[in-house]
Amino acid sequence: MLERVAQEAASIEELMLQIGRNAKAAARPLATASTEQKNRALEAMASAILASEADILAANAKDLEKVRDSGLQASFIDRLTLSKDRIAAMAQGLREVAELKDPVGEVIAAWDRPNGLHIERVRTPLGVIGVIYESRPNVTADAGALCLKAGNAVILRGGSDSALSSRAIHACLVKGLVEAGLPEAAIQLVPVTDRAAVGAMLTGLDGAIDVIVPRGGKSLVARVQSEARVPVFAHLEGLCHIYVDASADLDMAKRIVVNAKMRRTGICGAAETLLIDSAAMNSHLQPLIEALLAAGCEVRASPIVLKVIPGLKPATEEDWRTEYLDAIISVAVVDGISGAIDHIARYSSNHTEAVIAEDPEVVERFFNEIDSAILLHNASTQFADGGEFGMGGEIGIATGKMHARGPVGVEQLTSFKYRVHGTGQIRP
Repeated sequence: MLERVAQEAASIEELMLQIGRNAKAAARPLATASTEQKNRALEAMASAILASEADILAANAKDLEKVRDSGLQASFIDRLTLSKDRIAAMAQGLREVAELKDPVGEVIAAWDRPNGLHIERVRTPLGVIGVIYESRPNVTADAGALCLKAGNAVILRGGSDSALSSRAIHACLVKGLVEAGLPEAAIQLVPVTDRAAVGAMLTGLDGAIDVIVPRGGKSLVARVQSEARVPVFAHLEGLCHIYVDASADLDMAKRIVVNAKMRRTGICGAAETLLIDSAAMNSHLQPLIEALLAAGCEVRASPIVLKVIPGLKPATEEDWRTEYLDAIISVAVVDGISGAIDHIARYSSNHTEAVIAEDPEVVERFFNEIDSAILLHNASTQFADGGEFGMGGEIGIATGKMHARGPVGVEQLTSFKYRVHGTGQIRP
């Protein structure tokens, strides 16, 4: 369908406007589609993805071939790469979204007024969502599924590096829509890689797009936030911190710190800065750094850390502000929980922070005084993920404070309206 639209369009602008019109038309029946129909589509999509594994892997191999000699970071290549396990996980994610409670029509609150009016606040779809993403072809399935479950049409604009992979996945999503009797335009993938398509989406496509969700590097998200004429759910970067208190269990701290940094270095929930309580310098500092070095992580150290463990690379002021997305971490010693809170307040991107401690007062202060979207106690920052929260995946993690914050799942992809029931009341 999109290929036909692309052929008929005389320009990128015309193509994108037509995609917007198609999405807006599809949003109306989606808003009232039954839960059973949406779930049937999601199940069919999952089956189609598993059946098309060979095609998806072949498309992904071509994408990888294009970037093989480009000098891109290993973390970027990892995000781009698909495997049998990742395809199976994609299909499982679709099925998990199908199992989620349908948010559309849920009565969030209800109350009666003294004059007898009965008022309800009810969840409704947002309408049309534009998702702009880089490198991660699995976002095609995640975003498509979550928007569909929340009753929204979605326009997907993937990165040029993952174009073939995204198209192969999108074809499976369309099969699911058709099988369930839903409009094909409910999930559209922009069929061109021209950057002008992004600019067109940021204008709102003549009122068709209700919200934009960017998912990618700092430059992409900054551009979206700067140029978008519609609301944006976004975070600029995931500059995540771990604070290890003197009360922390050392073995637990080593496991968590290594996992938070090294499990997958290229995700936004990867830890970038390790803060260690000065009262734990003698007991915790060296074992933690040795564990990171043994795992293949480069350590950039503050002056105090260098005095204890000479030979490490000195950390610069820029290091405290850097989302490495690589096997690199900055380490500093701080004056207890107060020092950790001050450091995080100064440098954090308000994405995700973790505290490792057994002292309940330390944990309480960490949770109360740090204003990031996700806070963890005695757990890896790599749990900053909608799927791990039981949300069936996420369309991204929002660090703003309006409407959506943290993992953006099906509930966050809805708005609400008020239904007021009367028995003939008039206002005096």
